Amino acid sequence: MSPDDYINQAYRCILRSDFEEAIVCFEAAISESPGDAQVRYRCSITYARNGRLDKAIEHAQAAVKLDSSKPEYTLHLQHLKGLTLVQEAKKLLEAEEKSKQNPYRPITLLKEAVLLDPLNGDAYVWLALAYSRMNEHLQAITALKEVISLHPDDTGLRQLMKDLQKSLQMYLQ
Repeated sequence: MSPDDYINQAYRCILRSDFEEAIVCFEAAISESPGDAQVRYRCSITYARNGRLDKAIEHAQAAVKLDSSKPEYTLHLQHLKGLTLVQEAKKLLEAEEKSKQNPYRPITLLKEAVLLDPLNGDAYVWLALAYSRMNEHLQAITALKEVISLHPDDTGLRQLMKDLQKSLQMYLQ
């Protein structure tokens, strides 16, 4: 089969929600045409949708390396790296009580995630929570205001804001 045949088959698989088989088809297209940045990009998206960020990043990096003139390839790679940083920070925050790690490491990771992908609402929420844990409530509120500006109708975010404002009030007393 030609690379285009594999790509068409991959899209048929995606329409059936068979992402594993779509990945197999994209990988076959890459084997046939390893220098095709567009195929790498599409494969990366499919890996990401399937929750396999390591392989998604691998293919996104290859796409950028093969054709750095496409801003969507770079933005996609930044998005994936941001997701990875959020995942790492979440693990650190969840394990915080069990270890004696640097308590500011999650904040550093989340600030980097926000820089890479300013539209990643989860990064802002986790950043707000990380700041709050460090009793840096003003920074937490600032981070939460950013995500509320992205999702103004989210009542859960508004409730979290009220909780953070209460925490600040209690901290100041």
